[in-house]
Amino acid sequence: MAPGTEVPTITAVTGALPPARAAAVRTLHQDAARADGVAPLSEQPLLWLLDPQAPVVHLLVADDGADPDGPVTGYAQLDVGSSSTVRAELVVAPAHRRRGVARALLARAAQEAATVPGRRLHVWAHGDLPAARATARSAGMVVVRELWRMATDVVGTPPPGAALPPGVQVRAFVPGQDEDAWRRVNARAFAHHPEQGRMTSADLRAREGESWFDPAGFLLAERDGQLLGSVWTKVHPAGEAPDGAPGEEVGEIYVVGVDPDAQGLGMGRALTALGLAHLRDRGLRTVILYTGAENTVAVHTYERAGFTRTAVDVMYGPPPAGTPSGDVVTVRASDDTTTPRGDATMGS
Repeated sequence: MAPGTEVPTITAVTGALPPARAAAVRTLHQDAARADGVAPLSEQPLLWLLDPQAPVVHLLVADDGADPDGPVTGYAQLDVGSSSTVRAELVVAPAHRRRGVARALLARAAQEAATVPGRRLHVWAHGDLPAARATARSAGMVVVRELWRMATDVVGTPPPGAALPPGVQVRAFVPGQDEDAWRRVNARAFAHHPEQGRMTSADLRAREGESWFDPAGFLLAERDGQLLGSVWTKVHPAGEAPDGAPGEEVGEIYVVGVDPDAQGLGMGRALTALGLAHLRDRGLRTVILYTGAENTVAVHTYERAGFTRTAVDVMYGPPPAGTPSGDVVTVRASDDTTTPRGDATMGS
């Protein structure tokens, strides 16, 4: 901590934040994104700000902690829904950095994780910014996972054709009808994924309520009335889109999920091609997706479809016994699909 700084006062809140506090966190998030060129908080934590059922602890730092309508200068969200791992994100207002706020929030997050014996703290850093690396290094944390953002030009590089298995038909998602079936397949497809596999009905409804949600871009693949897989696309508005030109909307292959019983049939490649074709037909040029660097099967699938890596997010965690400080530890994952940005993140 820099000389002359004081340990900030941290307020912990469980469940939903009061609306004024949630709005202040969103303002903090937007200010940091403008300053850093990368959004510090991912989608799921932002949706959880006002969710009373969310398995989270909010940590807030404010200049005047007694003013519920005042600005928030530091924030961390801890996902405590697992008995083995606390996944955290934290962000500090640009004008309040280098005052020990990030280290104080990280230390408090570590204390929360330690309330359950053996529980680990993992923290995502979007954009892998130098300040986040320094904060993690000071806490003795190392990189344990990488999440790649990949992009392609669907006009310059038309998506390759990929045939669906015989008898498989594709239709659009119907809100109010398909939620339960989709969640069942999603849970099976992401059974070993720490975030996506835990998506609840409330999480799905929250996304259906977002301005970007379009059921026409949420495609379900069925055979004999049984859901085998899906591709869910998203469109980022101009000015908010990564990897896009100024004023350009950008598409995203948001989630591709295939039931384990249908894997090995080329469904993932075919669904990805369908999602790309849908976004191209919407008039979009650039399409992005996110996938774990360790998921070599998915990376190769997307590279064959014309995607290249454009950005990297990293997860920090405690080093395994015997690992030299600063090493990168590869964590294997069994998901065979893209990873939406539902992980917790760490800003500077």
